[in-house]
Amino acid sequence: MRNNTYTFLYLFFILNITQAQTISDNFQGTGTITSWVGDDCGMDSNFNNPFQSGINTSTKVLKYADTGGQYANVRFDTASNFNLTSNSIFSLKIYVPSSGITGNQTNRISLKLQNGLLPQPWSTQCEIIKPILLNQWQVITFNFATDSYINLNGGSPNPLYRSDFNRVVIQINGENNTNQVVAYLDDFLYAFSNPPVFNNLVWSDEFNGSGAVNSTNWFHQTQLPAGGSWYNNEVQHYTNRQINSFVNNGFLNIVAKRETFTNQGQTKQFTSARLNSKFAFKYGRVEVRAKMPTGIGTWPAIWMLGKNIIEPGAFWTSTHGTTSWPACGEIDIMEHWGNNQNFVQSAMHTPSSFGNTINKGGQTISTVSSQFHIYTLEWTTERMIFSVDNVVHYIYNPTVKNASTWPFDAEQYFLLNIAIEPTISASFSQSSMEVDYVRVYQESALSNSEEVKLNDIKVYPNPVTDNLIIETNNNLLGINVKIYSILGQEINSVFLNEQQNSIDVSHFQNGIYIVKIETVDGIKTFKIIKN
Repeated sequence: MRNNTYTFLYLFFILNITQAQTISDNFQGTGTITSWVGDDCGMDSNFNNPFQSGINTSTKVLKYADTGGQYANVRFDTASNFNLTSNSIFSLKIYVPSSGITGNQTNRISLKLQNGLLPQPWSTQCEIIKPILLNQWQVITFNFATDSYINLNGGSPNPLYRSDFNRVVIQINGENNTNQVVAYLDDFLYAFSNPPVFNNLVWSDEFNGSGAVNSTNWFHQTQLPAGGSWYNNEVQHYTNRQINSFVNNGFLNIVAKRETFTNQGQTKQFTSARLNSKFAFKYGRVEVRAKMPTGIGTWPAIWMLGKNIIEPGAFWTSTHGTTSWPACGEIDIMEHWGNNQNFVQSAMHTPSSFGNTINKGGQTISTVSSQFHIYTLEWTTERMIFSVDNVVHYIYNPTVKNASTWPFDAEQYFLLNIAIEPTISASFSQSSMEVDYVRVYQESALSNSEEVKLNDIKVYPNPVTDNLIIETNNNLLGINVKIYSILGQEINSVFLNEQQNSIDVSHFQNGIYIVKIETVDGIKTFKIIKN
């Protein structure tokens, strides 16, 4: 294994995120929202419900009165930024009496997410617009994973990939007009659970040393499928020869070569290697640091298949094979094509969409074949998040999860290979995919009851811009702090000591960070927002 590329960060966190959090308001005095603000409109968040009927018989509601303001809306800010990959759904009840409307605006409600810390919070907002009916209570939901959304700034990414939203803005019947509207809002709800922290390394191959691939970890899959050709019209033989797969100076090399090779009664003009891991798992974070080959017609991949697959010649089939592809599920962590040199893709294959699947996303990496990059999958019970060097490019989170869309509640194993397509360049001789390491992290085995309250630690300010101050008592000195990105990737670990109580975080990227504090008594996790 080569040098780890993580930057050393020194950061402590103040907001406890070990429990599920809910942002809600029923306007009865028990909600968690205390900062409703009306812009260019009248607002009363303790108004007697004038329409106690149907699905809403509560006594109190929020009254929204647009008396002609061009940009009338109500809003609130949150202490923690929204994590839309954990939950993307906002809901509320609304009643709009027809008697309170002037003009001819389309009857609708908008929910906008903004960064309230910007001088112009609307400049990077994301908005969902829903139609409403008059003269009745109704529940409106806004799902930033599945609903059509509008980015005011066309250059803004998919809202699921953002972590800078901390403001909710609600607007009735549009803006930039002087028409009037009265509306009543109730039972606002956004409930989310924090993503699991995958911080426990459960399996890895660091490819230390030189020589043959470690047979304890890997199996060479060489048996040709029925008909004598590999899938997708690939034209190579996969071999178990060291010339096609070996470890050298801390790296795994999978080598695709132009050479005449006969095996299993079939002569082919190219060879390569296809490795199956002898390790399978369910849920966790996968990190693979690798560098891609070059050459039109090369097709390297870092991917996974269900341990239950029926595929002659695959390592797990003889002992666990019960299900054919794609019902076993396929997770393509990274695919690269030599005819699209700087593009990498992640994809999902399930009975609902396979082959030329619609479930995919990718990004351009200009140095994909000249430098090493970290390809990451985070797999939870709800979603798959794919990234390269912490830049997310695809999230798979089907609304309905069943055997057709989500065969991912069972163990999967790794495959590493380079396939050769029929379009292989006439000038191609050989090229390698180099892999520095493959790592799998899962949640710590410690239960919630084993976490302790570290009330003696005080960390401020939060959010923080420049310097983070840590105060603690002497008996907690020397605690180990492990730092993670919001996606759960471990950044670094550090020990607190007597000399350190102010940490410069000015150079950190804006966003949310997570920490696990370990002491002899137990652990606790925290988070902080860096502005």
